[in-house]
Amino acid sequence: MSDSIPEASPSHASVPTDPSVYREMGLTDGEYAQIREILGRRPTYTEIGMYAVMWSEHCGYKYSRPILRLFSTYRAAADSGAMENAGVIPIGDGLGVVFKMESHNHPSAVEPFQGAATGVGGILRDIFTMGARPIASMDSLRFGDLADRRTRFLFNGVVEGIAWYGNCVGVPTVGGEVWFHPSYEGNPLVNAMAVGLVRTDQIATAAAQGVGNPILLVGSSTGRDGIHACSVLASAEISEESLANRPAVQAGDPFTEKLLIEATLEALASGHILGIQDMGAAGITCATCETAAKGSVGMTIDVLKVPRREDGMTPYEVMLSESQERMLACVKKGREDEVAAIFHKWGLNAVQVGEVTDDGFVTVMEGEAQVARVPAKSLADECPTYTLETSEPSYISSVQNYDLSDLPEPADLTEVLRRLLASPNIASKAWVWEQYDHMVGTNTVVLPGSDAAVLRIKPLDAEATLTHRARAADPAAAERKGIALTTDCNSRYCYLDPYQGAWLAVAEAARNLSCAGAEPRGVTDCLNFGNPEKPEAFWQFRRAVEGLAAACDAFGTPVVSGNVSFYNETPASAIHPTPTVGMVGILDDVERRCLSMFQNEGDHLLLLGPLAPSGDAPLDGIGGSEYLSVIHNLEVGRPPRLDVERERAVQATLRRLIKAGLLRSAHDCSEGGLAVALVESAVRGGWGATVHLPMITGEASPEEDAARATAVSATWQLFAEAQSRVLVSVAPDHLEAVERILREAGVPFAALGTVGGENITVSGRRFAGGADAETLVELPLAEAKTIWETGVSRWMR
Repeated sequence: MSDSIPEASPSHASVPTDPSVYREMGLTDGEYAQIREILGRRPTYTEIGMYAVMWSEHCGYKYSRPILRLFSTYRAAADSGAMENAGVIPIGDGLGVVFKMESHNHPSAVEPFQGAATGVGGILRDIFTMGARPIASMDSLRFGDLADRRTRFLFNGVVEGIAWYGNCVGVPTVGGEVWFHPSYEGNPLVNAMAVGLVRTDQIATAAAQGVGNPILLVGSSTGRDGIHACSVLASAEISEESLANRPAVQAGDPFTEKLLIEATLEALASGHILGIQDMGAAGITCATCETAAKGSVGMTIDVLKVPRREDGMTPYEVMLSESQERMLACVKKGREDEVAAIFHKWGLNAVQVGEVTDDGFVTVMEGEAQVARVPAKSLADECPTYTLETSEPSYISSVQNYDLSDLPEPADLTEVLRRLLASPNIASKAWVWEQYDHMVGTNTVVLPGSDAAVLRIKPLDAEATLTHRARAADPAAAERKGIALTTDCNSRYCYLDPYQGAWLAVAEAARNLSCAGAEPRGVTDCLNFGNPEKPEAFWQFRRAVEGLAAACDAFGTPVVSGNVSFYNETPASAIHPTPTVGMVGILDDVERRCLSMFQNEGDHLLLLGPLAPSGDAPLDGIGGSEYLSVIHNLEVGRPPRLDVERERAVQATLRRLIKAGLLRSAHDCSEGGLAVALVESAVRGGWGATVHLPMITGEASPEEDAARATAVSATWQLFAEAQSRVLVSVAPDHLEAVERILREAGVPFAALGTVGGENITVSGRRFAGGADAETLVELPLAEAKTIWETGVSRWMR
């Protein structure tokens, strides 16, 4: 092999021969040997750094990529070279929704405020890089026990970071979820999702093209923040060393991001930009090699031309910096001054740093000195992949086969409900979302706190407004289209059974959208797991992806974008497997949306879905439940079963009823079961409710139903988390029509009672063959409201 290319900087001129150099960057001996084989020589220091970041799991997906091929849309895009920064689903009238979710877990563990803030900024850039205007963001957050002081520090910092960045950049944060569990102690999960709107004929690509076309770096200046954040910080377990690694965390500037959004969209509208890429993980290295590889071209850049905010930066530092709010654009030759003028108008850098070549190499210069020259595709597309060992964790058998039949029945069901309402996993998350500006842009029509966020879709500009109206038979109706968004995952279910837990995450997300009246259309995911090099963790990952792939196929919601986050563990433990699902649905008319809260006194309450567990699984819905965890301090059993056909029937019928204007409210029964859903709808609506158990249903004779229902304990009826169940309220004059449609659709349902009063009152038999009906729960609405609303906020005072 020939000698390496010397670097111009004297401090990096020598050829690194000590294996510790590349090992510290995250490369293995075998990978270093493969790099030498590709180059036909020893790599320079800068080249080692470039390969280290691009061949990390965070960028190269060297462990996860073979498993991700289980997703049909991912497989097709990878095989065709159609991978882009985010996914797109068409919504009609020439418009598409662009959306994606990504993690910023390890940066948030090290520096929660900036870690979370830059997570929001990064996912927004993935959206407007596609030419889409960002219209909303959401987040899915996981933390340890709120009784722990550091957990509260992380929780507070993350929420403040999300609020600061989102509020300042002017993109509403419209919802999300928060979950607490000891497994996230020291390793929080911060999964950020963003959504944008684009004309489907104007979607921007990341491919560079046209030999001789100039390459512009636009946006902020480059500093030393974020160097090796993806290859070292994000691709290793959390430790004392990483917690001290604050310089690796990027610093965000939402005001610059807002300018960058407007400048980028204006520049794209000029038609002079041929390809554009966000500088996220791996910075300039990622942007250059990926745009060149995607366009099957090469690229030469000069690091001396890169605007910097720090003196003395080496080529290695410039190429690996993950400074925020930067983009790389391939521009039509002769139009570079016009494009630069647009960014300058917005007060941003726009500097030509290189040009497109025809040799397929990314060549990095420092003035006249060549410091790196590597094949673009070797960095972007040829990261080595590994088939890792899998092994079912030893705990699986014991927790799944745990005998729950001897659980003691609680004597005071009202006290059980109080304790569940106080659980941070169930309690109101208003302390979080009240810090977010969820109304900026005036598109939000369902605020945080309901089953799903709903946004009105407005035309992108005046010209689009005219086109939009002209295409529609009913111009007024053309402007009533909307989208619904949700993020979901019950990681306790995934711990007990990753395959079934992933299935249930997709089902719940689709159910939440259906409760709003939206038809589920597409999924983005954020796959959070422990160390993949441990067979047990990789088994959890594989089984979860298999479950997600099967569920998305079953519900017709393809995975169009996503992210994998491994190494989420501390020396104490790994996180619970957390395959977070972000889902987007479409409403033809946002005026027909449905909310989760009770609306009027005297409305009738119905429960849609299964009314009792099947005979061979009498405790279905108790295993893995919040009831079992809070009341019995157990995390065992099997996750709830899912009858896919029944789930689809419930959701389709629910959407039909909402579209017809026949429901006053609809709320998914999830954590805490029917009792919690009842209180949440009551507290949010300001009305109490009177409910009677057992239930008389529309699927059999009253005598048969009464016999079935009394064979189930009130504890199961109230607190089990059986799937496919939705609590709805119906105006008296619509009750007959609703019941008729439910019977026609074959959807089981039960008449529960009515809305009204100042208490939550539940009566019925406690056990099979028990005494006459009694009052099972009696809870003043005011007390329920106080418990539920302070379950999180009381810890954060």
